[in-house]
Amino acid sequence: MPDQPDDWKAGLPEAAVDEVDHIIDALHEAHEGRIEIKVARTDDEIDYLYAEGRILVRDQHLEDALVVLEPDGGERARLRNDAGRVQRLIPGVSLVVLGAEVPALAAIAAIEQQAGIGIATPDHVLTVAPRGSPCPATEAEVVYEGIEPYPSACRDGGGTGVLVYIDDTGLLKDADATHPWLAGVHAGNIDPLPPLVGGVQHIKSMYTGHGTFVAGVVRCMAPAADLIVSNVLRHGGSQLESHWIQRLEAALGLGVDIFHLSVATHSRHDLPLITFQEWLKHLHEYGGAVCVVPAGNFGSRRLTWPAATSGVISVGALGQDWRGRASFSDFGSWVDVYAPGRDLVNAYATGIYKCHVAPYKGQERHFYGMAKWSGTSFSTPIVSGLIAARMSRTGQTARHAAAALLAEARAQAIPGVGPVLLPCCGGDDPRPCCRGTGHQPCCGAGDPRPCCR
Repeated sequence: MPDQPDDWKAGLPEAAVDEVDHIIDALHEAHEGRIEIKVARTDDEIDYLYAEGRILVRDQHLEDALVVLEPDGGERARLRNDAGRVQRLIPGVSLVVLGAEVPALAAIAAIEQQAGIGIATPDHVLTVAPRGSPCPATEAEVVYEGIEPYPSACRDGGGTGVLVYIDDTGLLKDADATHPWLAGVHAGNIDPLPPLVGGVQHIKSMYTGHGTFVAGVVRCMAPAADLIVSNVLRHGGSQLESHWIQRLEAALGLGVDIFHLSVATHSRHDLPLITFQEWLKHLHEYGGAVCVVPAGNFGSRRLTWPAATSGVISVGALGQDWRGRASFSDFGSWVDVYAPGRDLVNAYATGIYKCHVAPYKGQERHFYGMAKWSGTSFSTPIVSGLIAARMSRTGQTARHAAAALLAEARAQAIPGVGPVLLPCCGGDDPRPCCRGTGHQPCCGAGDPRPCCR
């Protein structure tokens, strides 16, 4: 079957179609219809989403790719010098805008045939920790007004002096005023949304509040950490790889200790994202910084990017009892650690949300500033927060703190799952099971969780 069937919806579950339609519509609106988003299929599922008419090319092989795309030397020179057609994204990777009659996947296949695999890739659509089709593991669920966050907010000053950059959907306006554990969190670019107050406004997107929720989880683990929440994924929780990587490259100049990325995607032929590979080389030039990424919610061992890239910390999700892997979580040797990711509770919008996907499509949910949510994009901030807390407690760099935590995670691995980290407030936490290593949940008598045995 070809990568792009005429009818990409054929045979797919209704929920998958609903989610992808939501993303395509959001990106179409964001780019005013100038960029067409297409769906690549396998025989029985969605493979990945990409932008038609655009390909990404490694700079060292750009001339080889241009020879394939434009064999005529004069025309090739004009193409090479056309800033609207060939654009440097970041050092190491360029974007090539194809002619209207040239399909992106056909162009990539031709380049591969003549110049080699991995030179050119699609301009993939990246989405906040997707599941079987792009999406968190669940849509946000209602909780009682006034409920406390879960895992609970630490009060030990963990994270002091640590800067975390959260690559997500932005920070809801007034979130820091209504949720004390978010006080002082900075929005790199605040979401272009009016404040949701009074319980009467509509929460437009299934991803509204995602960045706020993630920031809340980090702050619960590291209450004194400095957080910057980017809104690069504000278009239906998604963004083109070419736009995403430029924002991420610019953030390298901020002096960040922990880059927390909420994105995930499958890719053409399961090849790495070439933009991210180059960005990661740039990050490593900064010495002690780390990058933490969700494994994804496909419930599969298939490689997900950028989590499967060597040199990042990839995080899967534990289920509600913290003893086994969550059914939605990706897994495999490329997943470094697992943390709780089912039914977490944290900061969200206030307003009315209408569900977008089956089987709850059309159902109205009334939110009061908090929500319950599941996904690897919510287990991941637990790990980022624990790294930040350890840094301030020990004086270690992010890289050394992460290495120490991963060693602990391997020492308390759960058979059939893998290394695990569980939320706790550090060595001074008065709860009985938080003494010692300082990274176990508080346990009561008869608690079945493995750390309490």
